Amino acid sequence: MPHKTAFASELPWPDYHEAVRDGATPILIPIGSMEQHGHHMPLHVDVLLPTEFARRAALETGGLVAPPFTYGYKSHQKSGGGNHLPGTTSLDGATLVAALRDVIKEFARHGVRKICLVNGHYENSWFIIEGIDLALRELRWDGIADMKIVVLSYWDFVGDDDIARLYPNGFPGWALEHGGVLETSLMLALYPKFVDLARAVDVTPASFPPYDVYPVKPEWTPEAGTLSSPREATAEKGELLLEVCTRGIVEALGAEF
Repeated sequence: MPHKTAFASELPWPDYHEAVRDGATPILIPIGSMEQHGHHMPLHVDVLLPTEFARRAALETGGLVAPPFTYGYKSHQKSGGGNHLPGTTSLDGATLVAALRDVIKEFARHGVRKICLVNGHYENSWFIIEGIDLALRELRWDGIADMKIVVLSYWDFVGDDDIARLYPNGFPGWALEHGGVLETSLMLALYPKFVDLARAVDVTPASFPPYDVYPVKPEWTPEAGTLSSPREATAEKGELLLEVCTRGIVEALGAEF
């Protein structure tokens, strides 16, 4: 029976129990962050985008979307501007790992056996893997060995042909795409009320040396907080990204689940 909603938390518990107790329904968990995204976008971009990708994929696969992780691991200077910037509010790695481990184990207790973690914040990646590893290990101790977890980041489904269409004047690389064309285009397509392109700063792509320094050197990060320019972002590019990434996620879930 189709769910009345894509969101698990909107269901009464008997309906949720009926949907997940036999392990057939995938649970999609968006993993985001509270992080600055320049002068032109809000702090919850990394929550909004993976949640929407999860919702679209759930509707096509019969899955349910769990409440998102709204805080993530610390912003890295070379991929998110740095954890020193105002607004960015982060978790220690151990905190994120422990919370994710607990949530996975709870879904397993409900009967869930298929989970997809939809990442929207690059710096979360390794901590997601650690949380999964610890959860699976503890579930095996409890005799649960049939859990399967897929981890993906939506931007990984953007291919070379798509990049050529999105960046006709040159692609700065994923590490410098923080607050740039990709995220801004998606936000223009989905949540234009949260985007003010008039405030977007046309920064030159950031240039970093091949090493890191701690404490960070704030002068390495463009003052606006973005690592490349969002000026070429459009809603049309956002629609292309929505189609490409949603299709990729759905195909991945079809292949694995």
